[in-house]
Amino acid sequence: MKIALLGYGKMGKAIETFCLQRGHEVVLIINNENTADLTAENLANVDVAIDFSTPGSVMANIHTCFKAHTPIVVGTTGWYEKIDEIKTDCQTSNNSFLYGSNFSVGVNVFFELNKYLAKLMNPYPAYDVLVEEIHHTQKLDSPSGTAITIAEGILQHIDKKKEWVNELVGTDAEKAFKKDDLLIESHRIENVPGTHTVVYSSEIDEIEIKHTAHNRSGFALGAVIAAEWLHNKKGFFSVADVFNFKN
Repeated sequence: MKIALLGYGKMGKAIETFCLQRGHEVVLIINNENTADLTAENLANVDVAIDFSTPGSVMANIHTCFKAHTPIVVGTTGWYEKIDEIKTDCQTSNNSFLYGSNFSVGVNVFFELNKYLAKLMNPYPAYDVLVEEIHHTQKLDSPSGTAITIAEGILQHIDKKKEWVNELVGTDAEKAFKKDDLLIESHRIENVPGTHTVVYSSEIDEIEIKHTAHNRSGFALGAVIAAEWLHNKKGFFSVADVFNFKN
Protein backbone atom coordinates (compact mmCIF):
# COMPACT_ATOMS: atom_id res chain seq x y z
CA MET A 1 0.00 0.00 0.00
CA LYS A 2 0.93 3.64 -0.41
CA ILE A 3 0.67 5.28 3.00
CA ALA A 4 0.59 8.88 4.22
CA LEU A 5 1.84 9.64 7.73
CA LEU A 6 0.10 12.59 9.37
CA GLY A 7 2.32 13.44 12.31
CA TYR A 8 6.00 12.54 12.32
CA GLY A 9 7.05 12.50 15.94
CA LYS A 10 8.31 9.42 17.74
CA MET A 11 5.15 7.48 16.93
CA GLY A 12 5.15 8.52 13.28
CA LYS A 13 8.75 7.38 12.86
CA ALA A 14 8.00 4.04 14.54
CA ILE A 15 4.99 3.54 12.24
CA GLU A 16 7.17 4.31 9.22
CA THR A 17 9.57 1.54 10.26
CA PHE A 18 6.79 -1.05 10.41
CA CYS A 19 5.27 0.17 7.13
CA LEU A 20 8.56 -0.47 5.36
CA GLN A 21 9.11 -3.80 7.12
CA ARG A 22 5.69 -5.00 5.94
CA GLY A 23 6.30 -4.00 2.32
CA HIS A 24 4.40 -0.71 2.18
CA GLU A 25 5.56 2.59 0.72
CA VAL A 26 5.38 5.87 2.65
CA VAL A 27 4.60 8.42 -0.06
CA LEU A 28 3.64 11.46 2.04
CA ILE A 29 4.82 12.68 5.44
CA ILE A 30 3.14 15.66 7.12
CA ASN A 31 4.60 17.35 10.18
CA ASN A 32 4.18 20.77 11.78
CA GLU A 33 6.51 22.33 9.21
CA ASN A 34 4.60 21.35 6.04
CA THR A 35 0.92 21.20 7.02
CA ALA A 36 0.03 23.07 3.81
CA ASP A 37 1.12 19.98 1.85
CA LEU A 38 -1.84 18.00 3.17
CA THR A 39 -4.16 18.52 0.20
CA ALA A 40 -6.62 16.40 -1.71
CA GLU A 41 -4.26 16.55 -4.67
CA ASN A 42 -1.33 15.15 -2.66
CA LEU A 43 -3.57 12.42 -1.25
CA ALA A 44 -4.75 11.30 -4.68
CA ASN A 45 -2.47 8.26 -4.85
CA VAL A 46 -2.54 7.40 -1.14
CA ASP A 47 -4.22 4.12 -0.17
CA VAL A 48 -4.47 4.86 3.58
CA ALA A 49 -3.46 7.77 5.82
CA ILE A 50 -2.35 7.15 9.41
CA ASP A 51 -2.77 10.06 11.81
CA PHE A 52 -0.75 10.38 15.01
CA SER A 53 -0.65 14.17 15.03
CA THR A 54 -2.05 16.45 17.76
CA PRO A 55 -5.51 17.15 19.18
CA GLY A 56 -5.34 20.59 17.58
CA SER A 57 -4.71 19.37 14.03
CA VAL A 58 -6.47 16.02 13.82
CA MET A 59 -9.92 17.35 12.88
CA ALA A 60 -8.58 19.29 9.89
CA ASN A 61 -6.59 16.23 8.83
CA ILE A 62 -9.68 14.02 8.96
CA HIS A 63 -11.77 16.45 6.91
CA THR A 64 -9.03 16.78 4.28
CA CYS A 65 -8.87 12.99 3.94
CA PHE A 66 -12.66 12.84 3.65
CA LYS A 67 -12.52 15.46 0.89
CA ALA A 68 -9.97 13.33 -0.97
CA HIS A 69 -11.84 10.07 -0.17
CA THR A 70 -8.65 8.73 1.38
CA PRO A 71 -9.18 6.11 4.11
CA ILE A 72 -7.76 7.30 7.42
CA VAL A 73 -6.68 5.54 10.61
CA VAL A 74 -6.59 7.90 13.60
CA GLY A 75 -4.56 7.14 16.71
CA THR A 76 -4.54 10.72 17.95
CA THR A 77 -6.64 11.22 21.07
CA GLY A 78 -8.05 14.27 22.84
CA TRP A 79 -10.81 14.99 20.28
CA TYR A 80 -13.48 12.38 21.08
CA GLU A 81 -16.13 14.98 21.91
CA LYS A 82 -16.40 15.32 18.10
CA ILE A 83 -16.76 11.59 17.42
CA ASP A 84 -20.47 11.74 16.54
CA GLU A 85 -19.81 14.53 14.06
CA ILE A 86 -17.04 12.53 12.39
CA LYS A 87 -19.18 9.40 12.25
CA THR A 88 -21.99 11.30 10.51
CA ASP A 89 -19.58 12.96 8.06
CA CYS A 90 -17.91 9.64 7.27
CA GLN A 91 -21.16 7.83 6.59
CA THR A 92 -22.86 10.59 4.58
CA SER A 93 -19.79 11.09 2.38
CA ASN A 94 -19.17 7.34 1.93
CA ASN A 95 -15.68 7.49 3.38
CA SER A 96 -13.45 5.10 5.32
CA PHE A 97 -12.47 5.90 8.89
CA LEU A 98 -11.02 3.89 11.76
CA TYR A 99 -10.04 5.22 15.17
CA GLY A 100 -8.71 3.83 18.41
CA SER A 101 -7.31 5.07 21.68
CA ASN A 102 -4.68 2.34 21.46
CA PHE A 103 -3.75 -0.07 18.64
CA SER A 104 -1.52 -2.39 20.66
CA VAL A 105 -2.61 -6.04 20.60
CA GLY A 106 -1.81 -6.34 24.30
CA VAL A 107 -3.86 -3.28 25.22
CA ASN A 108 -6.85 -4.51 23.25
CA VAL A 109 -6.66 -7.83 25.10
CA PHE A 110 -6.50 -5.74 28.30
CA PHE A 111 -9.66 -3.84 27.25
CA GLU A 112 -11.57 -7.13 27.02
CA LEU A 113 -10.13 -8.41 30.30
CA ASN A 114 -11.12 -5.14 31.99
CA LYS A 115 -14.75 -5.45 30.88
CA TYR A 116 -14.92 -9.09 31.98
CA LEU A 117 -13.46 -8.25 35.40
CA ALA A 118 -15.99 -5.41 35.80
CA LYS A 119 -18.83 -7.88 35.17
CA LEU A 120 -17.41 -10.18 37.85
CA MET A 121 -17.00 -7.35 40.38
CA ASN A 122 -20.39 -5.68 39.92
CA PRO A 123 -22.21 -7.86 42.51
CA TYR A 124 -19.64 -6.89 45.19
CA PRO A 125 -20.18 -3.21 46.12
CA ALA A 126 -17.67 -3.39 48.99
CA TYR A 127 -14.96 -2.95 46.35
CA ASP A 128 -14.24 0.53 45.05
CA VAL A 129 -12.53 0.89 41.67
CA LEU A 130 -10.16 3.41 40.11
CA VAL A 131 -8.05 3.71 36.96
CA GLU A 132 -4.46 4.93 37.04
CA GLU A 133 -2.49 5.95 33.96
CA ILE A 134 1.16 6.99 33.66
CA HIS A 135 2.62 8.57 30.52
CA HIS A 136 5.59 10.61 29.36
CA THR A 137 5.56 14.35 30.02
CA GLN A 138 5.16 15.16 26.31
CA LYS A 139 1.67 13.66 26.21
CA LEU A 140 -0.71 16.53 25.47
CA ASP A 141 -4.04 15.17 26.68
CA SER A 142 -5.23 14.02 30.07
CA PRO A 143 -6.55 11.48 30.76
CA SER A 144 -5.12 9.28 28.04
CA GLY A 145 -7.51 7.96 25.43
CA THR A 146 -6.61 4.45 26.57
CA ALA A 147 -7.62 5.31 30.15
CA ILE A 148 -10.93 6.68 28.90
CA THR A 149 -11.61 3.46 26.99
CA ILE A 150 -10.82 1.47 30.13
CA ALA A 151 -13.11 3.69 32.20
CA GLU A 152 -15.94 3.35 29.69
CA GLY A 153 -15.59 -0.45 29.86
CA ILE A 154 -15.95 -0.27 33.65
CA LEU A 155 -18.94 2.09 33.49
CA GLN A 156 -20.75 -0.37 31.20
CA HIS A 157 -20.76 -3.00 33.95
CA ILE A 158 -20.29 -1.41 37.40
CA ASP A 159 -23.74 -0.10 38.31
CA LYS A 160 -22.64 2.14 41.19
CA LYS A 161 -20.32 4.23 39.00
CA LYS A 162 -22.01 6.85 36.79
CA GLU A 163 -19.25 8.86 35.08
CA TRP A 164 -15.48 9.14 35.02
CA VAL A 165 -13.60 12.12 36.41
CA ASN A 166 -9.92 12.94 35.97
CA GLU A 167 -7.22 14.15 38.31
CA LEU A 168 -3.84 15.13 36.84
CA VAL A 169 -1.58 14.47 39.81
CA GLY A 170 0.77 17.32 40.66
CA THR A 171 -1.03 20.01 38.69
CA ASP A 172 -4.67 20.01 39.73
CA ALA A 173 -6.05 21.58 42.87
CA GLU A 174 -7.73 19.14 45.19
CA LYS A 175 -11.09 18.06 43.85
CA ALA A 176 -14.16 16.76 45.60
CA PHE A 177 -15.32 13.48 44.10
CA LYS A 178 -18.71 11.83 44.50
CA LYS A 179 -19.03 8.18 45.50
CA ASP A 180 -20.49 7.34 42.09
CA ASP A 181 -17.57 8.97 40.24
CA LEU A 182 -14.97 6.70 38.63
CA LEU A 183 -11.60 8.34 39.22
CA ILE A 184 -8.94 8.30 36.49
CA GLU A 185 -5.70 9.30 38.17
CA SER A 186 -3.17 10.65 35.64
CA HIS A 187 0.59 10.89 36.18
CA ARG A 188 3.15 12.44 33.83
CA ILE A 189 6.70 11.10 34.21
CA GLU A 190 9.69 11.33 31.85
CA ASN A 191 10.26 8.48 29.40
CA VAL A 192 7.21 6.35 30.24
CA PRO A 193 5.53 5.01 27.06
CA GLY A 194 2.34 4.09 28.94
CA THR A 195 1.16 2.17 32.00
CA HIS A 196 -2.52 1.57 32.82
CA THR A 197 -3.79 -0.03 36.00
CA VAL A 198 -7.28 -0.90 37.24
CA VAL A 199 -7.57 -1.37 41.00
CA TYR A 200 -10.51 -2.83 42.94
CA SER A 201 -9.98 -2.34 46.67
CA SER A 202 -11.92 -3.14 49.83
CA GLU A 203 -11.07 -3.15 53.53
CA ILE A 204 -10.17 -6.84 53.18
CA ASP A 205 -8.12 -7.06 49.99
CA GLU A 206 -7.24 -5.61 46.60
CA ILE A 207 -7.43 -6.85 43.00
CA GLU A 208 -5.29 -5.22 40.32
CA ILE A 209 -4.78 -5.66 36.59
CA LYS A 210 -2.06 -3.74 34.76
CA HIS A 211 -0.72 -3.21 31.26
CA THR A 212 2.79 -1.80 30.89
CA ALA A 213 4.17 -0.78 27.50
CA HIS A 214 7.94 -1.25 27.23
CA ASN A 215 8.16 0.91 24.09
CA ARG A 216 6.05 2.28 21.24
CA SER A 217 6.46 -0.72 18.95
CA GLY A 218 3.17 -2.37 19.89
CA PHE A 219 1.20 0.82 19.19
CA ALA A 220 2.98 1.39 15.88
CA LEU A 221 2.62 -2.16 14.58
CA GLY A 222 -1.05 -2.21 15.55
CA ALA A 223 -1.67 1.00 13.63
CA VAL A 224 -0.17 -0.50 10.47
CA ILE A 225 -2.24 -3.67 10.94
CA ALA A 226 -5.32 -1.45 11.26
CA ALA A 227 -4.42 0.37 8.03
CA GLU A 228 -4.07 -2.96 6.24
CA TRP A 229 -7.48 -4.01 7.58
CA LEU A 230 -9.16 -0.73 6.53
CA HIS A 231 -7.80 -0.83 2.97
CA ASN A 232 -10.66 -1.34 0.47
CA LYS A 233 -13.36 -1.03 3.15
CA LYS A 234 -16.01 1.68 3.46
CA GLY A 235 -17.53 2.88 6.70
CA PHE A 236 -16.87 4.05 10.24
CA PHE A 237 -14.90 1.63 12.41
CA SER A 238 -13.02 1.38 15.69
CA VAL A 239 -9.96 -0.66 16.56
CA ALA A 240 -12.29 -3.20 18.22
CA ASP A 241 -13.51 -4.13 14.72
CA VAL A 242 -9.94 -5.02 13.73
CA PHE A 243 -9.31 -7.41 16.62
CA ASN A 244 -12.91 -8.65 17.02
CA PHE A 245 -12.16 -10.86 20.02
CA LYS A 246 -15.81 -11.93 20.28
CA ASN A 247 -15.53 -14.13 17.19
